[in-house]
Amino acid sequence: MAKLSLFERRRRRVRTALKSRAGGKPRLSIHRTGKHIYAQIINDKDGRTVAAASTLGGKASGANVDAATQVGKDIAAAAKKAGVTSVVFDRGGFLFHGRVKALADAAREGGLEF
Repeated sequence: MAKLSLFERRRRRVRTALKSRAGGKPRLSIHRTGKHIYAQIINDKDGRTVAAASTLGGKASGANVDAATQVGKDIAAAAKKAGVTSVVFDRGGFLFHGRVKALADAAREGGLEF
């Protein structure tokens, strides 16, 4: 078996802990790159994406904290439209600071509970 990177080990640890605590709630999954940030709400029971937002086609552009805040507001609005109010936050292998924290705080302000 190949040795996993620190990022991949962190991602698996976070995902495993979430599955035990999710209790049937949808998962708010975050992905961050150097140029963009993406968020999607996934219903793991059905294997479907319920809502999504990113800096690709949305109101925000770039890869800064302001863009992440806008994506957080967008994903909260899309979740309300889809009828989702409570989620579990899946930060993947990313540390909870900077853009990831800004997105999470904006989603909470937009009405998502996690």
